[in-house]
Amino acid sequence: MMKTLLEKPTLLTNKLLLNGISWEKFEQLESTFQDINGVRFIYLDGDLEIIMSPSQAHEETKSLIGNLLETYMRQKGIRFYMWGSTTLGNKEITGQKEPDESYNIHSKKEIPDLIIEVIVTSGNINILEIYRRIAISEVWFWEDGVLTIYHLKNDQYVKINQSQLLPELDIELFKKYILYHDQYDAVTEFINALK
Repeated sequence: MMKTLLEKPTLLTNKLLLNGISWEKFEQLESTFQDINGVRFIYLDGDLEIIMSPSQAHEETKSLIGNLLETYMRQKGIRFYMWGSTTLGNKEITGQKEPDESYNIHSKKEIPDLIIEVIVTSGNINILEIYRRIAISEVWFWEDGVLTIYHLKNDQYVKINQSQLLPELDIELFKKYILYHDQYDAVTEFINALK
């Protein structure tokens, strides 16, 4: 039996999971919350996850990863374009998500090449499936101190150890500075390590 808004939703810490939500109902809910800061939505095939105010740990980590990545690309002369957390997806793919960070590598394109997701508390919606339908080339997940990289190959994500978009990036070095004790020192020392 599918849940409606009047039935018992599942509450996951700062997340609310609703099932059986039509795209039209999702758009209504999204419109209702549009003027409230810190509310984010993930939608896939009738399942809706509403995230209220991402934690400070989440925001700090996503900013640090983005800063380190942008520092790396600048130091190596790799042209990039920031998409930030632009909402991706639509009714046609019956999925939508705001990534934590997203980028085009080398040139501007209609969709990001690279998505970064920081997972502090896991949800129930398959984020990779949303990104597969959009055809995002690479998705990086940071969860519990582990960086997991997925590359889209033959319309399926394959877990890889080395970025295909940034093949010369030393992933172990990159992870070291994500875990560093201080954001400013992490970026400064990462720059020194890249020289």
